[in-house]
Amino acid sequence: MGDRRKAREQALQLLYQMDLTCTDVNETLEKFLENFKVRTDDLNFTSEIVFGVTEQREEIDKIIEQHAHNWKLARMAPIDRNLLRLAVFELLFSTATPARVIINEAIEIGKKFGSEQTASFINGILDAVYQTKQKPG
Repeated sequence: MGDRRKAREQALQLLYQMDLTCTDVNETLEKFLENFKVRTDDLNFTSEIVFGVTEQREEIDKIIEQHAHNWKLARMAPIDRNLLRLAVFELLFSTATPARVIINEAIEIGKKFGSEQTASFINGILDAVYQTKQKPG
């Protein structure tokens, strides 16, 4: 597994924890680091994602709901919801990774942490977000 995938998995775990416990990002990160050994390089990328999602969450959630036809965020499985947040953040607010890599990573992480339907659900929504991003204007 690549370093970036490990960092994305850690980011998903942190976002999931924050979502379920309604805890602050700093407190959640502190507790995570107390309990898990994290490489500095992984921590930098993980933190970039988690803080980025936290800062852009309102806009990210609107974008997800626009593309998740007939689905409200509250009805989504917590893993799916937070994996979408992570990937949408990377797609729209971070230029470090190509879109297809971001989508593929989200699908693979979804297979590992989500349900049988997670991969196709994630793929459909992220592809729609990506297609919208590609349209001029």
